[in-house]
Amino acid sequence: MIAELLWQPFVDYGFMRRALAGCLALSAGAAPLGTILLLRRMSLVGDAMSHAILPGAALGYLLFGLSLPAMTIGGLAAGLVVAMLSGVVTRYTALREDASFAGFYLISLALGVLLVSLRGSNVDLLHVLFGSVLALDDPTLYLTATIASLSMLGLALMYRPLLMECLDPGFLRLQGRMGSISHALFMLLLVLNLVGGFHSLGTLMAVALVVLPAASARFWLRGVGLQMALSTGIAMAGSVLGLLLSYHAGIAASAAITLSLGGLYLLSLCLGRLGSVRAQRHRPGNDSVSEPMGVSE
Repeated sequence: MIAELLWQPFVDYGFMRRALAGCLALSAGAAPLGTILLLRRMSLVGDAMSHAILPGAALGYLLFGLSLPAMTIGGLAAGLVVAMLSGVVTRYTALREDASFAGFYLISLALGVLLVSLRGSNVDLLHVLFGSVLALDDPTLYLTATIASLSMLGLALMYRPLLMECLDPGFLRLQGRMGSISHALFMLLLVLNLVGGFHSLGTLMAVALVVLPAASARFWLRGVGLQMALSTGIAMAGSVLGLLLSYHAGIAASAAITLSLGGLYLLSLCLGRLGSVRAQRHRPGNDSVSEPMGVSE
């Protein structure tokens, strides 16, 4: 009986298998990036970037309708423009990077909603904001798998420079342009994954796969590589649980996945080995998550 509840939806229905494949690919590509974001204290930047892609995707939708290439290219271009403008503002003014991202993301969100409302209905706007993971087609799955593959390859190539920038940005800047290049490539991977997540979970929910699994993993393991692996596993587990919850309870899939990830985060927050409520009660002052992690790597 339990096995049927867990596996039967994926065995019987193709749309559930497609949703599962898309979520697993998103988990593999997006969740490890969240570990770097948290280590650099930039978790809210992920949320800002998820909103930053909206005007580009909305412009693609306004011109070409629900076209996968147009909305993907538009979202990618908009995200990269916001990342570039935020970097320029941070470099030439006294404003910090997180503050500049916050300013641009609010402008982007309002512009995107305005563009969608010019042509679309409330249903179209909900599709853009909250996604349609249960209606994934082959092109969207191929796009998601390609983004996940590029993301894993890019992280493998940039792992050392990214880790070095997290722990000692000044040292990496002394080595020439490597710091700027690694930061730019990391932002490119982040925007790519958010664009891929936008087609499945929508702009408002895509960042959940980036931040929540990584935040959960920090309560269990110290090493950055180990956290990346665990965050991927947590993202995949949350996706499966969310899809099953959506199927059996009849609720929106993207919201169910996000709530499942949130539940795993709260569980880690309460029971994790490092810095959780339980750990702090039994050994106060030890294993705090505020300590640098991954130094040995």
